[in-house]
Amino acid sequence: MEVRVITEARLRDGTPTLILPLTPQDREAVRAGFEELSPESRERRFLASVPHLTEVMLDHLVDDVDGIDHVALALVVIGDDHTGVPAGVARMIRYADNPTAADVAVTVHDRWHGRGVATALLAELLRQRPVGVTRIITTVATDNAASLKMLRRLGPTHEEAAGARIDVAVDLPDELPPAAGSGT
Repeated sequence: MEVRVITEARLRDGTPTLILPLTPQDREAVRAGFEELSPESRERRFLASVPHLTEVMLDHLVDDVDGIDHVALALVVIGDDHTGVPAGVARMIRYADNPTAADVAVTVHDRWHGRGVATALLAELLRQRPVGVTRIITTVATDNAASLKMLRRLGPTHEEAAGARIDVAVDLPDELPPAAGSGT
């Protein structure tokens, strides 16, 4: 039986959440969550128009998560009725040809934008990142100010514009941020 490490966290406004590893049992929740995203959020996530997740994409986003080279976490908001509402997913995938570097991606449901979901997810993702990963290398749209700001908060960055996209490299700190539930 697989053990899921669950971390308690609070959003900026004090909303209680749980952060837990994504597992194959979450496949349909990932599909449903993607369908709820606005077209703009879908495009920002994949840097292309993606109307629906294909089975191959779901295989990669869910089934390929191994907790070693591909770490994926989901943040669930705890409602007043004590049920969980999915609010976002973050993942880090080690590059096979560069084992000290990884790509990172964060998807936050539209109604949770600007409330600290990505911040909480990334703090926990850094703690659970693949062993030996010291650098993030990723690409974001030039007009995605929120993602650029989020990446710059992770550590020293190097950015190179490439048309409508920016290639970003982030040197990750050795010292990890405080635990998500610490309130800092």
